[in-house]
Amino acid sequence: MIEKYIDSIFINGTWQGADTKETETIYNPATLEAISEISYGGKAETEKAIQAASKAFETWGQTTGRERSQILYKASQIMLEEADRLGEILTTEQGKPLKEAIGEVKSAANFLLWYAEEASRGYGELIPSSVKSKRLMVIPQPIGVIGAITPWNFPASMITRKIGPALAAGCTVVLKPSPETPISAIEIVKILEQAGLPKGVVNLVTGDAEAIGQAMLSDKEVRLITFTGSTKVGKYLMREGAEHVKKLSLELGGHAPIIVFDDADIEKAATLTLGSKFRNNGQTCICANRLYVHESIKEKFTNRLADKVKELQIGNGLTRDTDLGPLINENAAKKVQAHLDDAVEKGANIMTGGCRWKSDLDGYFYQPTVLSDVTDDMIVMNEETFGPVIPIQTFTDENSVIRKANNTDYGLAAYIFTEKTSVALRVSERLDYGIVGVNDVFPSLPEAPFGGIKQSGMGKEGGHHGMHEFLEMKFVSISID
Repeated sequence: MIEKYIDSIFINGTWQGADTKETETIYNPATLEAISEISYGGKAETEKAIQAASKAFETWGQTTGRERSQILYKASQIMLEEADRLGEILTTEQGKPLKEAIGEVKSAANFLLWYAEEASRGYGELIPSSVKSKRLMVIPQPIGVIGAITPWNFPASMITRKIGPALAAGCTVVLKPSPETPISAIEIVKILEQAGLPKGVVNLVTGDAEAIGQAMLSDKEVRLITFTGSTKVGKYLMREGAEHVKKLSLELGGHAPIIVFDDADIEKAATLTLGSKFRNNGQTCICANRLYVHESIKEKFTNRLADKVKELQIGNGLTRDTDLGPLINENAAKKVQAHLDDAVEKGANIMTGGCRWKSDLDGYFYQPTVLSDVTDDMIVMNEETFGPVIPIQTFTDENSVIRKANNTDYGLAAYIFTEKTSVALRVSERLDYGIVGVNDVFPSLPEAPFGGIKQSGMGKEGGHHGMHEFLEMKFVSISID
């Protein structure tokens, strides 16, 4: 099903291997079977990719929005036609259930579709002058070469959410996918190639993450780095990017709270909390990390949620009825166990789950877990677990629960369940997050801005806002007689 991509580096329209001929093996996290072998590139390959992107920008940056739009439209259509095949590849390298993987591929295609439409809408501005002899204009222009660094948890949609607006704006790209999930990236670049993207406009380098990233940082031709990943790496990019005053677009860690008020629809809240926490096995930056439930509905809500969690089917994502696939690797499983051990040691009660899932599969599986009697000093209430564990606390006062929800360095997403408009509006305005969902835990759409505040990052992806990251607004003042 998956070929061996020995020549997995794409530079200036040519698939090639690493200069050193080194390769690395990609494993299925559900079975630990080797599924592919790809090129292990580094600094030299990245430098050549940047040169190719810089050269291609001379012409690509001058194309019309309509020309760029046609290629993005075609790529989107091909992705939709290939969704089942691409979804199977994604599941095999990343682990998520096939239905989720196919949904992600379709979402990835929709980002290309949205930015195909936005490519023709790069509007400037005519400013009324206070001086009769001047005409004032603002012209949007592409920023130049982009370094795109994408994560393993959404190996398809995170790519198109970055390179879609970059290409629509007229930028060229050097793409570095996660070492855990490079195959989806290879397939997406092949689709762009098939759609008619000119040579050098998108380049792909697989291999040594540190060497590739450092090459992007040290080359002044890379004008912007767009990154999704940990806050720790985001801070590193900020420090190192200062040398060339690089622009950064960072989507970093999160620690999303869910607040369930006493008037909430309990069945809806339990179902959507389940969907938020256990989608991709809890390995999403906006999934629920802390659950605050009003004291008056505690027993009814938590029992209903625990019952739903017990019904989840664990297994290989390629199996039809699987709800939860594996974690991405052994370190991820160890982190989940460490967070859980800390919580239990400090008094938390395990309502369901609480240990690794054992079967004839060799992968990194962990039982979905619900914790009650949780206190603020537990790691799960302060750090992103990135796994299938949901800690529950109760509250009685609106002001106090808002303070608790905001008491974190992160500010990506937060969620509210209430049937009262006044509560929804009042609490949404006070939550210190870039994204707030009201009776909605799936807020990411191509037409809407996505991004956090505080240590969850800077910049927006999605919507017309996503184009702004890749454009310079040039002011032109013309003196006339």
